[in-house]
Amino acid sequence: MYKLIYSSLLGCALLATTSAWAQDTLPTVEDRDGWAVHQSEMSYPSLVDSVKAAAEASDLGVVTEAGPTQAAADRGVDIPGNRVIGLFNNDYAVTVLHASTAAMIEAPIRMYVTEAPDGTATLSYKLPTSVYEPYMEEGGDALAEAAEALEADFESVAKDALE
Repeated sequence: MYKLIYSSLLGCALLATTSAWAQDTLPTVEDRDGWAVHQSEMSYPSLVDSVKAAAEASDLGVVTEAGPTQAAADRGVDIPGNRVIGLFNNDYAVTVLHASTAAMIEAPIRMYVTEAPDGTATLSYKLPTSVYEPYMEEGGDALAEAAEALEADFESVAKDALE
């Protein structure tokens, strides 16, 4: 009997702690080496849509998309908007594969949209040259050129998405 009461009380305490934690604001993405971080005045849903539209209008395409926000909400947990959008194209895939098969594990490279407490959103991503840095010795000039071109494409998508 005491075990049942103890288990019930422990379960309630954990649920209350989890709910309180989940409703707190998550840390924001801040400037860091090897990343591009763009604060915006756009709302989270608007920036997500804008990134996808800018990617589709570029030489890149949306290859993957994932985020915990809706799944958490379905479980009764409230967290700020959080979406990872993977961008790539087949031309880059072929080039990267020829340069370094191992480097292809990094594809697609992702843009990250996060919601701030005031409802605005941040767009961030790892710079493709940083993503592919561990493979440069193997991939040589071909991989370095692909990473630089991808970086220019990502910069263009970010610029267009944020306008």
